[in-house]
Amino acid sequence: MAVPFRRTSKTRKNKRRTHFKLSVPGMVKCSHCGELKLAHRVCKSCGTYKGEDVVNND
Repeated sequence: MAVPFRRTSKTRKNKRRTHFKLSVPGMVKCSHCGELKLAHRVCKSCGTYKGEDVVNND
């Protein structure tokens, strides 16, 4: 079995893992109420999508 000759340093390990991270979701303002929501989704606070009332919040 192959064994590394030298130990991988923390710096080298972290350089390799620079792209291994979570990305921030695309948040936009709701055109109806102004709250932040995920793009292309129904607004959780007012229930509208593209200016139309989709969910009935009683």
